[in-house]
Amino acid sequence: MAISSTALPRIGVLGGMGPLASAEFMVKLVHATPAQRDQEHFPTTLDSSPQIPDRPSSLDGSGPDPFPAMIDVIRRLESDGCALIAMPCNTVHHWYDQLVDQTSLPIVHIADAVAARLRELSPQVRRVGVLGARVTSNLGIYSNRLGDEWEWVYASAEALDAMVMPGIAAVKAGDLAQGRILLLAAIQHMLTQRLDAIVLACTEIPVVIGQADVPVPVIDSTDALAQYTVAVAQAMR
Repeated sequence: MAISSTALPRIGVLGGMGPLASAEFMVKLVHATPAQRDQEHFPTTLDSSPQIPDRPSSLDGSGPDPFPAMIDVIRRLESDGCALIAMPCNTVHHWYDQLVDQTSLPIVHIADAVAARLRELSPQVRRVGVLGARVTSNLGIYSNRLGDEWEWVYASAEALDAMVMPGIAAVKAGDLAQGRILLLAAIQHMLTQRLDAIVLACTEIPVVIGQADVPVPVIDSTDALAQYTVAVAQAMR
């Protein structure tokens, strides 16, 4: 059923981490909306701010704190009349609780979106691979939020160094072919651990990898976030 075109809440997107992933999210947000005409889509403000300091560098102490720049974006989204915020970046959710404390707007959590997708799968899905950046793995972005409802399996340190991080870097640099080669290799390496499903837990990864590439169910965290954000926005009408 198409949504009513009256009193639609404005969706704010804290983006730019990275720019291509944010652009992909905007496309998926449109596809996730059950609209029949332009006017039935949610008004949306994307603040794509690639100059937000690098999150991994901040966490290992080698770079500046990105939090103040994130707050600047949130203030702009507030000023633009946004009613909720989505963040199409997995790593930024390390700061989720701090960001929530700084705004009255609800912020959609990407792990909640992925959990909603996982619950739609067979109850036999227990061992879930999390393919994401080193920070996402080390900080337990998913396990800390969702607990032990699933058994979380992360890429090994060797796979992160040799395949995952170079693959993500290649996508950020626009070398999609090389990024795909490296990330496919990382997935094959993870599949040796008898996984029931895999979460593409870096928003760069779904740019080059899809369900057709993997023999087990794949949860695209970007697409899951788009679907979940639309559901939250619909509930706010």
